[in-house]
Amino acid sequence: METYIIILLCVAAFFAGFVDAIVGGGGLIQTPVALILLPNYAVASIIGSLKIPAFSGTSFAAYQYLKKVQMNWKLLAVMAVVAFSAAFLGSNLLTLVHNDFMKPLLLIVLSLIAIYTFTKKDFGAHQAKEHTPRTQLLLAVLMSVCLGFYDGFIGPGTGSFLVLGFVTVLGFDFLHASANAKMVNLATNFGSICLFVLKGKIIWAIALPMALCNAVGGWVGAKLAIKKGNEFIRIFFLIVIVGTLIRFGYDVFFK
Repeated sequence: METYIIILLCVAAFFAGFVDAIVGGGGLIQTPVALILLPNYAVASIIGSLKIPAFSGTSFAAYQYLKKVQMNWKLLAVMAVVAFSAAFLGSNLLTLVHNDFMKPLLLIVLSLIAIYTFTKKDFGAHQAKEHTPRTQLLLAVLMSVCLGFYDGFIGPGTGSFLVLGFVTVLGFDFLHASANAKMVNLATNFGSICLFVLKGKIIWAIALPMALCNAVGGWVGAKLAIKKGNEFIRIFFLIVIVGTLIRFGYDVFFK
């Protein structure tokens, strides 16, 4: 593999880790770059390889959040197990079928999310919902199944969807949502990695150097998010959602 290709992939991995640490969605950066630069590789192999840097960057970001933000460990433990299993199944399905049929639906959903986040200025500014423990657990499990499977099957934007789920469904503020989302995202990435390793789909020549760069980006992004707080994360979240809209809109209407 040409050296310049690895360098470009590493640059993309750094920015992906940075964005992912703040609001998720780093896959929207490194996935299209990898698909463009590696046209001769199977899509499943590229997606599988990108799970390694995604896991690395999320790990470093999660560590920064753990030092500053309180976590609901009982809830996260259940969500992690469910999300891991769902991602494993989603990645297995990815090796068998194509996933483009989901993009028109995602385009509609993301449009509504962007409009709501932009118009509701206090969205995610503070802890909002007070669920009973049983209701919170049920909602968390449902969220983990859907987004875990999505991450394994489609991938890009999962971190943003997790943040959104923690804010809208479970009532977290943006800072706590970003922190807790990282822990669940670790589980989904690990579930996919296990499947792709078993299938022999990882391209280690790009996965390892990208993992290092993604980790550095995740470390920088998490420290910035913790320092700036909810309003900064909300604005960044809106930017990433709009970017996701543009990406999926291009895939739906022009590809």
